[in-house]
Amino acid sequence: MSPVIIVTGALGFIGANLTRALNAQGAERLLLVDHLNGSEKWKNFTGIDFEDYLDRQIFLQLLEADRLPKVEGIFHLGACSSTTERDSQFLMENNYRYTKRLALWAAERKIPMLLASSAATYGDGGLGYSDRLEFLPQYKPLNMYGMSKHLLDRWAVRAGLYRENLVGLKFFNVYGPHEEHKGSMRSMVLKAFEQIKQRGYVELFKSYHPQYADGQQLRDFIYVEDAVKVMLYFWQHPQKCGLYNCGTGQPRSWNDLATAVFRALGKEPDIRYIEMPSQLQGKYQYYTCAQMDKLRAAGYQEPMLSLEEGVRRYVQDYLLPQSAQV
Repeated sequence: MSPVIIVTGALGFIGANLTRALNAQGAERLLLVDHLNGSEKWKNFTGIDFEDYLDRQIFLQLLEADRLPKVEGIFHLGACSSTTERDSQFLMENNYRYTKRLALWAAERKIPMLLASSAATYGDGGLGYSDRLEFLPQYKPLNMYGMSKHLLDRWAVRAGLYRENLVGLKFFNVYGPHEEHKGSMRSMVLKAFEQIKQRGYVELFKSYHPQYADGQQLRDFIYVEDAVKVMLYFWQHPQKCGLYNCGTGQPRSWNDLATAVFRALGKEPDIRYIEMPSQLQGKYQYYTCAQMDKLRAAGYQEPMLSLEEGVRRYVQDYLLPQSAQV
């Protein structure tokens, strides 16, 4: 029997898009791993062809007992991605130790593995956004989620895995279809769409930094279709490894994003600014921008969608049809 491709976090936002793309490439022997736990992620089963599904803990037990089927490759996207999660012990067990165990298992068997890191590892950006390994020790994440990812990256470097079988992608601000279940961690594109449909205007946080006007805080927004293309590139080139940024290299403002949503809906922008919660004010990134030279040097040359085009596709091709079904 042919080997399986493991996708952890398979029913999450990026995972749901990846599994559909793998199906489109002809891969149907997928072993999906996730943790439903009463969430609405189960809706992302729709439209996916797969071999089997395992809860994350059952999967880990089978892995450690060496009872998994033959494996072709691993996409490890499963993690707690909440930047406001305060349970540090949970994050270390779920994001750090779980990933270590899976990465070591894959390395021992020389199985190609791709894992999700995060732009949150860069902290406030004052030290730049270079994905070169020699700069890794200097970064200081602003929250425990970012720290859990940063510690894993540093461990993988010490273990030599980013020079052997492992690819890590530092995802910047990803947005697109199949993120409805994420609650407060939904992208601002989806939140803006919902706000416009419900009340006709969008609320953005005020700026508390003298260099940035309200709504002019900058982020590197990447459409999920582009993030998936990067993952598929490394799946198709298993000899490549390393740690790479996954963004566009083009920082855009929250005002730009909100305006793009209004334009996609054929409406004039109405943006209003609100106070940022006090617990976020000292942990807020005012600027992110992926340095893309290392990814390009690895051979990935596809252009990334502009913010306007990505938002248009998301709103017109997915959100509007979805909302019409409600």
